[in-house]
This record gives sequence, structure tokens and C-alpha cells, in this order.
Amino acid sequence: GTGPLIVEASDVEQALAARRLRHDYPEQRLRDAIGEGDHLISVVGAQVGQINGLTQIDLGDWRFGLPVRISARTHAGQNGLLNIEREVDMSGPIHDKGVMILHSYLTALFAHIAPLALNASVVFEQDYQGVEGDSASCAELYALLSALSGVPLPQGIAVTGAVNQHGEVLPVGGINEKIEGWFRVCEAQGLNGYQGVLIPERNRRHLMLDAAVLDAVEQGLFHVHTATHIRDGLTLLSGQAIGLSDTGEPGAYPSDSVLGRAEATLLAYRRACRLATQARPLRRDRR
Repeated sequence: GTGPLIVEASDVEQALAARRLRHDYPEQRLRDAIGEGDHLISVVGAQVGQINGLTQIDLGDWRFGLPVRISARTHAGQNGLLNIEREVDMSGPIHDKGVMILHSYLTALFAHIAPLALNASVVFEQDYQGVEGDSASCAELYALLSALSGVPLPQGIAVTGAVNQHGEVLPVGGINEKIEGWFRVCEAQGLNGYQGVLIPERNRRHLMLDAAVLDAVEQGLFHVHTATHIRDGLTLLSGQAIGLSDTGEPGAYPSDSVLGRAEATLLAYRRACRLATQARPLRRDRR
């Protein structure tokens, strides 16, 4: 009779490919929307106050990663940070907690010039299903600091990671799906050697990426960057000195650094608020 059948690597790969073919139609449609320009995602160039975050979509029988554009705007005011998702009840409690933590860290970075005269907003663009989880808090913080400093961020590097009140980058779930999802979006539009992801260093041991991603990394067409602290990620993304010491202690920042430029903007906001207050006519009690 015939001997026992042996399952080889090619058999496993074929089974996985067949499973993808059965389940990945929603993923294909969302990627097509990006390719056709209906869903706005840039994989080249640089923009101020804008960054690509990485999300994971779980359909029960299929999980996949998809990028989402995160944008931030800032101006003079007294209201602090506005989480637009929370305001319209499209944000879960874990995401709300993450935004509050990043707000706390942002305030700590500039505690030496407190109180801050800042109005700021962050939003997940073209998100119509709601958002949960804190894995975008690093990306939201980078977008906010970019908006404050005027320093552009590369659109070819997508970011995932949570942040704590000390600026440390915390690990997140679904790391492989997120990286592979971003890789497929970049691959469809043409890899240029500058694209990649920025992930928490603490997620390095969880990596088990698709062979196509590994091949692109080996060829230098795609990159996986890691960060242990906010300063690592911001240095990579900005390509400039950020002005934060190795100890991470806030203080007066060099004027030509990212945080120094943000500090100058915040001081200008404070002056604008003071001028607006002084310009208001005094109310007279005519009783």
C-alpha cells in the first residue's frame, strides 16, 4: 500500500491562500476604494498635521489591517484637546482613555509654559463605523505635534502604538495584520523604498509577517521601524532634532527643534488670547 501522506510547506501555503480567497472580499473592496481615490490615503510625500494610522478590522472569520488618515488642527483658545470621535459618540472608552493620556503627556511636555492657550482637534478621517482601542494614540500625538510645529510628516510611514503619561510607546494587538494591510496598500500603488511602518519596540517579538513583506524588507523596498519612546518615533518621522533630552524631562527646547517650534506656536497662541481679552469692551452695569 501507499505510505503516509506528508504535509509540506507548499500544502500549508495553498491552504492559507485558499482561505484568503474565500474571505478577503471586504478587504479587497476597501483597498480598491483607496486605489480609486474614494478613500483618501497618501503613501508618498509629506504633510503637516496628517499621518496614516493602522487599524484592524475583525469580521469574525477574517481579520485584516487597514490604514486610516488621522489629522489634527490647532489654534489659539482655551478649550484644550477636542476628540471629535468622542463628541459624536463614535469613540469607545479605551480610545477616549488613550486620547486623555496623550493630552496629559502633551500638557506635560509644555508644563514650563503652562497654562496652555490651545484649541486642538484630532479626527479619524472617513471613518463611519466608530473607533475603539488606544493603538492610534501615538499617531494622534505625532499629528498634533506636527500641526503645532509646522514640521511635515512622511505619508509613506504608517504608525501604530499606544503612549503612556511618560511618553513610552506601548505594544498593541493585531500587529501582523496591520503591517500586512499597509504593505498591500503601498504595494498596489508602487513601492518606492521609503515606505514602511513605525511600531512599538515591544511588539518586535510578535512579528510573523507574510513572505511578500519579508521579501520587500530584504530588498530595501519596505521598512519596519520600532520605537520605545515618543522621541524615537518623532525623530524618525520628522528627520529633525526634537529637542527632548534622553531622560525625557520637559523643559525649554532649542528654538530650531520640533518641540521648540511647537513651543513658539503655543506662546504665540497665548499672546493672541491675551490680545483678544484686552480688546473686549468692558460691560457696564446700568442698573
